[in-house]
Amino acid sequence: MQKKDPTSVLRISLGFLLVCINSLIFMPLFLIMLPSRHYRVRLGNLYGKTVAPFVFFTLGIRLNIKNKERLNQAYPAIYLSNHSSQLDPVIAINLAPFGACGVAKKEIASVPFFGWSYLMAGHLLIDRSNREKAISSLKELNQAIKRMNLGVWIWPEGTRSRDGRLLAFKKGFAHIAIQTRLPIVPIVITDAHKRWPSKSMTIDTGDVHIQILEPISTEGWTQENLAQHIEDVRNIFIQHLPEEQRPIED
Repeated sequence: MQKKDPTSVLRISLGFLLVCINSLIFMPLFLIMLPSRHYRVRLGNLYGKTVAPFVFFTLGIRLNIKNKERLNQAYPAIYLSNHSSQLDPVIAINLAPFGACGVAKKEIASVPFFGWSYLMAGHLLIDRSNREKAISSLKELNQAIKRMNLGVWIWPEGTRSRDGRLLAFKKGFAHIAIQTRLPIVPIVITDAHKRWPSKSMTIDTGDVHIQILEPISTEGWTQENLAQHIEDVRNIFIQHLPEEQRPIED
């Protein structure tokens, strides 16, 4: 059984308390705007940008961001980020431009306060255990993207890496790209898995390095070349990750 560091537990508890307080402030506003998903998504972006800096300060985490201006310059876009730490959702809500909608597994909705706010903000939940429902959710998202001029934030691995190494990419982001023709903005996160490892209650204070890479045009993407498009994007991540976070290929 993993030992719990008392200081880390205190930091995490204070961070969660901040999320709870922020959620209680924003939930009535989400309810008021319930008829308009357009405004709820953007209110959710404000929620993230309000609470995330305080959470990072409490946890002792500093974000070292390179080329942050590309996030807004490319909007609307499909923002892809590697997923290796419990910090990743907080990084996402902190960086996502106004109008960027999140895509996450349905289980997040059961997380007290944070998950409830995520759901009320109009972000998309996908049932990965049911293929038909997952496809239906993606169709709904594609329609919302076009109708409301949304961006979308996705973790293409579909799950969190336990050792920081990049996992295989799912196909969802590529299907969205082909349907919407939005550019893809790769967001390469380094050292987050060291700061707060997966399934851990230990925080190692310090820097998380984030590179916002140049947008990738999807104008010429086709269903026939879907696998190649996914591989090309994944290779870009591999090229920019340190050796210890690159996948160990067979």
